[in-house]
Amino acid sequence: MRRPNVILIMTDDQGYGDLGCTGNPWIQTPHIDRFHEVAVRLRDFHVSPLCTPTRGALMTGRRPIRNGAWATCWGRSILRKTEITMADVFAANGYRTAMFGKWHLGDNYPYRPQDRGFQHVVAHKGGGVGQTPDYWGNSYFDDTYFHNGEPVSHDGYCTDIWFEEALQFIEENKDSEFFTYLSTNAPHSPYLVAGKYRAPYEENPAIPEPAFYGMITNIDENFGRLEAKLNVLGIADDTILVFMTDNGSSGGCVTDSDQYVDRGFNAGMRGKKGSYYDGGHRVPCFIRWPNGGIQGGRDIDELTLHIDFLPSLIELCELTPPAELEFDADSLAGLLTGSTESLPDRVHFVQYRQHSEPPRKWTNAVITRKWRLICGNELYDITVDPEQKEDLAKQHPEVVEELRSAHERWWEEIHPFFDYYSAISLGNYEENPTRLNAMDVMGDVAWHQTHIVMAQKSTGRWTVDVEQPGTYRFSLRRWPPELNLPIDSSVSSEDARSHIYATDSGECQIIEPKGARLKIFDQELLSLVQPGLSKTVFDVTTIETGVTQLEAWFVDADGEECGAYYVDIERLPE
Repeated sequence: MRRPNVILIMTDDQGYGDLGCTGNPWIQTPHIDRFHEVAVRLRDFHVSPLCTPTRGALMTGRRPIRNGAWATCWGRSILRKTEITMADVFAANGYRTAMFGKWHLGDNYPYRPQDRGFQHVVAHKGGGVGQTPDYWGNSYFDDTYFHNGEPVSHDGYCTDIWFEEALQFIEENKDSEFFTYLSTNAPHSPYLVAGKYRAPYEENPAIPEPAFYGMITNIDENFGRLEAKLNVLGIADDTILVFMTDNGSSGGCVTDSDQYVDRGFNAGMRGKKGSYYDGGHRVPCFIRWPNGGIQGGRDIDELTLHIDFLPSLIELCELTPPAELEFDADSLAGLLTGSTESLPDRVHFVQYRQHSEPPRKWTNAVITRKWRLICGNELYDITVDPEQKEDLAKQHPEVVEELRSAHERWWEEIHPFFDYYSAISLGNYEENPTRLNAMDVMGDVAWHQTHIVMAQKSTGRWTVDVEQPGTYRFSLRRWPPELNLPIDSSVSSEDARSHIYATDSGECQIIEPKGARLKIFDQELLSLVQPGLSKTVFDVTTIETGVTQLEAWFVDADGEECGAYYVDIERLPE
């Protein structure tokens, strides 16, 4: 019997309350609302409060601070190469695999989606369109995206392109078993969408960000196109179709200093994106597979988690997992098909850290079916207090102690791995040359392209793995190669204003470094920076192999250093 296809759709920064079917009184999402009516709905489904931690957990079935992807920059958004991904498992079981949109788990070998089990990839780089690793000038419209690593120009809006490319893949593989991961960058800020989608919301003073709502309405329209295509191809009933989001809302509400909603809509929850209260990590999740009995508009009220997806899909699709695969999760297959009514209660840990340093022990949420322990000292009974208004820590010290003890045991298990960085490979035939960028540095990051325009200082330090000995060429750059601009030049005012994080000033900060410094292993080299050249080049002839820190800096006339924003590293032929 044919195994089901799987289409997993995940949007970016859309919270639980950012749909009509979850109670939002203003937003227009008719296609997803209709899907909600016929799907199985996970009513207490939790992810991480930020995008990278959710994505790594979803792909591996393992919590972020175990798999290494716990932040959005600083070399901490790179999923450890020892991790086995969802795509790895599907590909090993004969599925055609594809990914469209946002990856945000590493842009260099061996961490790219095409290195992690995806056979066909159309994606932007970094954590969002227009961020530092992405193709220069990408702005949501008429951008250049990467097809298995190669830049290809596109006409149209980003979300439309992800769905168009996915629909093409689905049609080409309709007679095969396929796994499609469609991960939109919308509705992540900045909030940009065509006027026809934004316009219906502009006159409503209760809506904080009309374009945010418009971006979701555009997603909904594309979701309807995808469902229609599945029906036309005759494969809708043989397809597990999932709609979910990656963290709490960014633009659907405004919260006060205590994280209660001040304006907008958040389905009665406290907190939004980034919060350890439920509004930061409880999100919508709807699943339908008619031929597998997953349908009918049924609610599941059990505590369910992003890490549960991989073991669930392995069971539902009857896949053979690698013997070494271990999860922090439970399979939801029985709940989804109705053969199981409940799961044993369990304790889950919600944790991330927006820093190169490891997560802090008690900056977290410990959650169960009934309880939420926030940062080790606030306790809420979510079954009677979904808004998390009444702190019960003093009334139930025994519960606080029980949950703290569970976290202590978890912390002892995982904290020895915190110092491990996912080293970017140099000299591997799969990616030579390799381009490093200022988003992945260990220290102060320049994470979007306007930071480059404004010459925001960054730390020129990366963890790298030199895989082969030999002669390497290091090219230190201010601007990406597609611009071919000298280090000491500027982009035009028009270019400066065109970036999605830009101000209206059109200002570009010029740097005029006099020297450059490179350090790798025990070799440290200095060079003059020649005016008018696009790069400063170091050839290093006797590099050993192994993991080390690479440093690459520009130095001005006063001796002040700023990390190179881009470094191209090529192992030269012998």
